Amino acid sequence: MAAGKEIRGKIKSVENTKKITKAMEMVAASKMRKAQERMRAARPYSEKIRNIAANLGQANPEYVHAFMKSNDVKSTGMIVVTTDKGLCGGMNTNVLRGVTTKLRDLQAAGVSTQAVAIGNKGLGFLTRVGAKVVSHATQLGDAPHLEKLIGPVKVLLDAYSKGEINAVYLCYTRFINTMKQEPVVEQLLPLSAAKMQAEALASGPQHGWDYIYEPDAQAVIDDLLIRYVEALVYQAVAENMASEQSARMVAMKSATDNAGSVIGELKLIYNKTRQAAITKELSEIVAGAAAV
Repeated sequence: MAAGKEIRGKIKSVENTKKITKAMEMVAASKMRKAQERMRAARPYSEKIRNIAANLGQANPEYVHAFMKSNDVKSTGMIVVTTDKGLCGGMNTNVLRGVTTKLRDLQAAGVSTQAVAIGNKGLGFLTRVGAKVVSHATQLGDAPHLEKLIGPVKVLLDAYSKGEINAVYLCYTRFINTMKQEPVVEQLLPLSAAKMQAEALASGPQHGWDYIYEPDAQAVIDDLLIRYVEALVYQAVAENMASEQSARMVAMKSATDNAGSVIGELKLIYNKTRQAAITKELSEIVAGAAAV
């Protein structure tokens, strides 16, 4: 029964793995609910600051902030948002595939690229492909903190303000629902007044406002647009974290179900092997008795 003993060992091993994946599934489900609540709580702030930025962009046409000036693209920056941990299906793979495609297109156009990595998986990927990583933020935990994101992102914002780069792209995974997450590679800078206005109109009916600026229009718009870009990055990280927990829960549920199927198959093989051994022993006993 050496074969039977080996099969029993495999069954025990798969059962232990099943316990682990089931526990991870339950933990991911708990974290997913909190991440979704946090993501939805951040959306009203992002929508309101988008509306104000769009209105200010239309209300004060004599001053154009650097973030809204379009130039010939000679150098770009990329903010790549991924997870710190794995075991979340193909989520990171999908967004990094989009990053790879974008990098290839920019390289073909002769445009240099520097990147900011948010998350260990993105940092490791960018390092492997030889991209220029100017800053990174890892080990963000289960909740995004804006103070941890401002520093790394400010490196690209300052470079854009100085004219060292001409465009910034934001790459992350947008949360659709528990079963679906969508990889996104979108332009963050320069901001488009028309696009902001369209997004503001899509969120509901708008009204024209006349603003009183203190101390002056330039200072208010400068500070507001920086906060707007930071809000977009924060929202992207919150969406990515909600997507991570959803993808991990689905992946661990699939692993648990697969482990159950493997255990069933191994038990069937074990029973067949055991029955074959018993039948062989009975045949030998009967044959020995007949010989006597």
